[in-house]
Amino acid sequence: MVDAFTVHAFTREGVGGNPAGVVLDAEGLDDSAMQAIATELGMSETAFVLPSQSCDLRLRFFAPSAEVRLCGHATVAGWHLLLEKGRVGAGDYTMETLAGPQSISCSGEGLVTMSQNLPEFGATVPLAQVAQVLGLQRADLVPSEQMPVQIASTGLHKIFAPVRSLEAIRRIAPDLTAIEELSRSFGAIGIYCFTRETLRGATAHCRNFAPVVGIREDSATGTSAAATACLLVHHGLVPAESTTHLSFEQGDAIDQPSEILVRLELDGSDFRGVFVSGRARTTRVDPIEPTGLELL
Repeated sequence: MVDAFTVHAFTREGVGGNPAGVVLDAEGLDDSAMQAIATELGMSETAFVLPSQSCDLRLRFFAPSAEVRLCGHATVAGWHLLLEKGRVGAGDYTMETLAGPQSISCSGEGLVTMSQNLPEFGATVPLAQVAQVLGLQRADLVPSEQMPVQIASTGLHKIFAPVRSLEAIRRIAPDLTAIEELSRSFGAIGIYCFTRETLRGATAHCRNFAPVVGIREDSATGTSAAATACLLVHHGLVPAESTTHLSFEQGDAIDQPSEILVRLELDGSDFRGVFVSGRARTTRVDPIEPTGLELL
């Protein structure tokens, strides 16, 4: 049996957040066992905590159908649980991931901050195609000359789609099969939609669809919020200050309101650092033994 914790990350005022699975002692699990556990839990991602030869700890992240290189909310969930269980104290750490080493900071007040890779900005994606797979009209998306639909990443490649209004983003009716096909054709795992119109004074209001890795919609996506922050600065829609603090709201469409905090460090227009912060709460622990689970 394996203890799998459910931890809600990027909570807002102690509620909401995106649930992640966390397995603290994963050293005896092989790849197929980790995937079986993630599939059994059925959350958007499950984090597995392992020893590392190059960093303080190694974390691996599995969605229900595949391993992913990095996951913001499962990172926050994992380090929150490590702090809660006394495995780590407040301080600075390094974390090994498939996306490369990341820095982690845990505050005494429970705020977890993780570094992201510096942004990569990729190809633009035809606006009409994206509108169609989202069940929207072309006019519901921001005109390309203001901000294009574009591939970007601070750890995971997605299609980033700027939407004109809250009304339009609420109206999204995703065709998940079509989103998966379009995403795969651009080497991405899904579409992250955002609008500058918000409910609570945030920088943007967001929704995430990542069917390539088995996610219909989730309520907080730290890596994508970070990439959105970089895109907004890159396209001149947010001032490029030496230290830029942004906040993102997500999850309202699925009744899990979440808050993601992003800090950008810039030298002129050059990105020097990208950081994501959030709070979390542990809600349950389940001893599980998925079908086909094999221990090393």
